[in-house]
Amino acid sequence: MIFYDVHGTLDELESFTDAVQRWDLGAVENLPDYMELCFLVLYNSINEMAYETRRDHGQNILPYLRKAWADLCKAFLKEANWADSKHIPTFQKYLENAWLSVSGHLCLVHTYFLQIGNITIEALHSLEHYHDVIRWPSIIFRLCNDLGTAKDELERGKSVNAITCYMNETGCSEAMARQHISDFIEDYWKKLNKCYVDGSPFSKHYIETAINLARISQCIYQHGDAHGSPDNLFKNQARLLIVEPISINENVIS
Repeated sequence: MIFYDVHGTLDELESFTDAVQRWDLGAVENLPDYMELCFLVLYNSINEMAYETRRDHGQNILPYLRKAWADLCKAFLKEANWADSKHIPTFQKYLENAWLSVSGHLCLVHTYFLQIGNITIEALHSLEHYHDVIRWPSIIFRLCNDLGTAKDELERGKSVNAITCYMNETGCSEAMARQHISDFIEDYWKKLNKCYVDGSPFSKHYIETAINLARISQCIYQHGDAHGSPDNLFKNQARLLIVEPISINENVIS
């Protein structure tokens, strides 16, 4: 939600976050029209997804979806407060919040309900508490994102990311901070691979989906911000990964 970065005042952001936590339509009546519209779309979409899952699988998943969205908005709000006060947290404090603000957990919680037929109580508990299968790829996502976008974000005046937090805490150079973060990414890949080997409450298919989130993060951000500012290199990669395989499959089918 870009208004956490750009448009909203802190009072408006606090009210919007409160509305998501409470899941209350009445809580957005005094907010700007674009925020009210955003909440209505979110509220209706998530309630519809929860209804369809309850109808088809007999499980009430609304609490898990609401929690994921509330945690995302709270993480956004904390970053907005840091930006407003020009506060640069420690690297660890930053990461504790930033692995949520990157939205990996949100993608993976929704994915679980969209790709599986048999919803288990053990898996629901693991979703609620963000099992390592969700946490580790989200951290990789965040750190790759920061490595790729830090330069552009600093030019836009955003001062809080993994690189700046580590530099501010340790006094090291940007090059050293980047190397430290790259080492972190490698460590979390080892942890994520261990989850795949050791097993979890989730299916192998779901774990592979979580691993793919980490993979695509590295693909998108390995040469800069290919999400926000895609260059020709990434466009060619995307064509090779997506467009050409589809064309080949269509030719085979025809």
